[in-house]
Amino acid sequence: MFITIGKLAKKANVTIETIRYYQRKGLLFEPEKPAHGYRQYPVDVITRIRFIKHAQQCGFTLKEISELLFLDSGHCQDVQKMAEQKSQQINQQIKDLIALKNVLDSLVEGCQESPSTESCSFIDALFLQSQKPESSNK
Repeated sequence: MFITIGKLAKKANVTIETIRYYQRKGLLFEPEKPAHGYRQYPVDVITRIRFIKHAQQCGFTLKEISELLFLDSGHCQDVQKMAEQKSQQINQQIKDLIALKNVLDSLVEGCQESPSTESCSFIDALFLQSQKPESSNK
């Protein structure tokens, strides 16, 4: 069974632009356009689009998803390695975000301790940090 791009987008819960973008990125094939009519997509493309969206929700980039689709289920160890690397990346992002939150909390706390109408301690602290060499900010 085949469907048009509009029906495909609706059934996969994405936009037509998303489908075209995936085609440009090589994640989906683009069927030939008949002389009179619309391109027809096999309905199993819905599952592929849903896979792509779910993998994105798990933090994979489109490039990484392309690799996953290429590997398929026959290369479980390679897929597992990619998933482990992604998990490590996410753990590092969490650590970085926690550190960023702590800096922001500290700056906000400074504002609450010394509220001023003449200058903002938050802005002053950011300016002070921006004057330090880059390597000492890390």
